Amino acid sequence: MPRQIKELERQIRALSGEEKVELLRVLVDELDAPADPDVERAWLETSQRRYRELVEGQVEGIPGPRVFQRLRDRLGG
Repeated sequence: MPRQIKELERQIRALSGEEKVELLRVLVDELDAPADPDVERAWLETSQRRYRELVEGQVEGIPGPRVFQRLRDRLGG
């Protein structure tokens, strides 16, 4: 771990509980910042296309329990 990160971690650990909570709020807000409009548009177009394909019978849906079982099998859970 780079020295700067270790120093930053040391400083964060020295904060009070309230200060840590505030820091977390600020960081989460930054991560939740508005996404790139082009990315949002691309996701919307993709989801609309996939929904149409499902409704029109071009693709077959997979039941949720089967999807989750496959994930558990892959992840060893």
